[in-house]
Amino acid sequence: MSVERRNFPQFFITSPAPCPYIPGRVERKVFTHLINQDAQKLHDALSQGGFRRSQNIAYRPACDGCNACVSVRVPVDLFDWNRSFRRSLRRNRDLIAQITVAKATSEQYSLFRSYIETRHDDGGMADMTVLDFSSMINESFVNTELIEYRLPHDITLAGRHVVGGELVAASLVDTLDDGLSMIYSFYNPALGDRGLGTFMILDHIARAKKLGLSYVYLGYWVSGSQKMDYKARFLPQERLTPDGWKLYSK
Repeated sequence: MSVERRNFPQFFITSPAPCPYIPGRVERKVFTHLINQDAQKLHDALSQGGFRRSQNIAYRPACDGCNACVSVRVPVDLFDWNRSFRRSLRRNRDLIAQITVAKATSEQYSLFRSYIETRHDDGGMADMTVLDFSSMINESFVNTELIEYRLPHDITLAGRHVVGGELVAASLVDTLDDGLSMIYSFYNPALGDRGLGTFMILDHIARAKKLGLSYVYLGYWVSGSQKMDYKARFLPQERLTPDGWKLYSK
């Protein structure tokens, strides 16, 4: 009698570290590797269980006595395109979005550094080098793409160039079997009036709808954290509880 051999993932626990969201608390994470031929299937399953991807690692918080980090996803068919969100789309309708292979460029890194130094200079990514950035973008065994958002093509006396305008935003996104998972997004902080962070989420919701996918995964939301407050605006949304995904409309 033959026995089917299966490669079950091994899970590990990180050492305690300061929590980036709640002062005075300590975080730990459970993680596993996404590195073999089953990486995409495992990524699909773990994402539904609240895991996130970073390079070739799938992880989720495993903090003693704390469950403040809540996985959030937007059901695209139920999403409320309110007046504010429609204004955001109109405000950025001139941007040119292009899906590219997830491969880091110097242009992207320059934009990333500007974003980090302005918005998150005290965060865990503040010290990322160009090699670190390249690893974040390039290292993946799953279905990953990068969406670049550019200003309109430059205009000269000779007419319209087709080389593309200035890169103002970018989003690293994974395609799952049930949705799009926004891994990391960054944008030009000098264009605050455009609301590029909000716009990129809206654009991903629209893209998921066109692709026939059910959800856009936004990562973790922490109630009371200023860094995470924006995620609560995208309603209705599903939040992962001990009893499974629950729908919230406010």
